[in-house]
Amino acid sequence: MMDFSPPPARQRSESIVPMINVVFLLLIFFLMTSNLATPEPFDVTPPQASSEAEPEVERTLYVDKTGRTAFDGVEGEAALRAIAAVSETDSVIQLRADAELEASVLAKLLKDLTAAGFSRVELIVATQ
Repeated sequence: MMDFSPPPARQRSESIVPMINVVFLLLIFFLMTSNLATPEPFDVTPPQASSEAEPEVERTLYVDKTGRTAFDGVEGEAALRAIAAVSETDSVIQLRADAELEASVLAKLLKDLTAAGFSRVELIVATQ
């Protein structure tokens, strides 16, 4: 004799798909609203030093070995104008200069930064 009665009903488990959707939406939200680090405008090899002090400021002026400057997405004279605008609110700036930059170019740049209103310039170096 065959048993044609319906099988016992199994309890349906909770679906995990809505939770996965929420996790992906949160991931997309945090990626879209986060402030990612901007890439360096050009390669800069910092000079060697034995100091291990960490830089304290976030604004960075980049100078390559030819003396070309970049700041906050702009280069050349526009970078120097952008720096002058920043000096009104902040008197400290980081300087990422290439190790092969001539000292006379660096001295002129430091004089320009002082004239723009910066009281302290932190030179970024590579530790040995």
